[in-house]
Amino acid sequence: MKITFQGAAGTVTGSQHLIEVNGKKILLDCGLFQGSRKESFEQNRNEFCEGKNIHCLVLSHAHIDHSGRIPCLVKNGFSGDIFCTSATRDLCAVMLMDSAFIQEKDVEFVNRRRQKNGQRPFEPLYTKTNVASSMQQFIGLSYDRRQQISPGVYLTLVDAGHMLGSAHVILDIDDQESGKHRRLVFSGDIGRPDIPIIRDPTPIRDGADILIMESTYGNRVHPPYPESEKELERIVNETVSRGGVLLVPAFAVGRTQQLVYALHKLHTARAIPDIPIYVDSPLATRTTEIFRLHPEVYDAEIREFMLHDDDNNPFGFGRLQYTQTAEQSKALNNLKGTAVIISASGMMQSGRILHHLRNRISDSRNTILISGWQAPNTLGRRIVDQEASVRIFGEEFAVKAKAEVLTGFSGHADREGLIDFVRVMDKKPQRTFIIHGESDASESLAEGLRSELALGNVTIPHSLQSFVV
Repeated sequence: MKITFQGAAGTVTGSQHLIEVNGKKILLDCGLFQGSRKESFEQNRNEFCEGKNIHCLVLSHAHIDHSGRIPCLVKNGFSGDIFCTSATRDLCAVMLMDSAFIQEKDVEFVNRRRQKNGQRPFEPLYTKTNVASSMQQFIGLSYDRRQQISPGVYLTLVDAGHMLGSAHVILDIDDQESGKHRRLVFSGDIGRPDIPIIRDPTPIRDGADILIMESTYGNRVHPPYPESEKELERIVNETVSRGGVLLVPAFAVGRTQQLVYALHKLHTARAIPDIPIYVDSPLATRTTEIFRLHPEVYDAEIREFMLHDDDNNPFGFGRLQYTQTAEQSKALNNLKGTAVIISASGMMQSGRILHHLRNRISDSRNTILISGWQAPNTLGRRIVDQEASVRIFGEEFAVKAKAEVLTGFSGHADREGLIDFVRVMDKKPQRTFIIHGESDASESLAEGLRSELALGNVTIPHSLQSFVV
């Protein structure tokens, strides 16, 4: 069996790992690279978007850094099955369409400049037509249902507790070449216990022979979730006291719903003022509807909340408005007084949040609340790094709004949670590969696994590095 790490090796984005066994090629995830526009443009078009020789694909969850190149793979010849949970399939139907729209608009903008310079126009990475074709290949599976996906390879998806539909991937493999039975576990993104809305991650107590695991927060410890809700309360109240607007760049899937639910609880408890709260993201609006369609993954807390909440809707209440049209979004730029505006994208690379930042980033009364990991070379990372000015739509703006970073809403396990993911395994892995993290996070996690759990053969692979196991 051979494993090649084609993405998310030495970085967090572009998750893609190739398993070659029993004469077939199985792809784990097919994610979009995010970060510097020029670098991402080139990385997303490399040869690993070729799909003719791939037998099947297993998708851990719907986030674009894990799913965003699937239409490109299909466009370039992939005709096999795409296995994931039913909720992931539903989310991809809207998220990949949104991604295609962004691809088309970005290329349209670039091509106007290239045309003026007499240069050959670019094609989008994929189009909405390619997305529609790829959706025909998705096969939705329930958790904990074993399924043969390739000769001698059996798939089981278990709840990863990271976002709606997220899964740990278990491959039980009868390796014809070695004559051995081995279990490969791909963690996907590992969730956190005691986070509202979705259930806690399911431990893989049987363990694994080979483990591929993420390390996004391998060098950090998150504050307890209740502390994060208290911090959100403080940030809202302080912004209101300054007469400002709280801007929350948020990932449309998972983070937006978490924040809406937290604000709902704070509003119900009268812990924050009675101010308007807007979700200004068409994608967030559509994916929130999908959350409502999958109550089977809700945890006990949110079920209890729904029983006693007057609205009977954790994602909607009196002061919350979901904007639908571009005109409604533009009207928010003329808001007088205080408000909360939640808008995508979470890393501030595209979407309506850019318009709100352009209008409010240079006003010291306002606050920008960053609640998720920011990739290097993104606008979000520049704001986290407290750069004095940033470029938005090609124009320079002074950063005078207060930036707050709140990692307690993260859907990723912290260092302790990652180590515990392996600690509970009865059979510890003989080979462990640490991926999906910046170098300091991956190295910290690798050291922790060696020192605390006495794991041997812990490797941090380089991009495009292959291993025979």
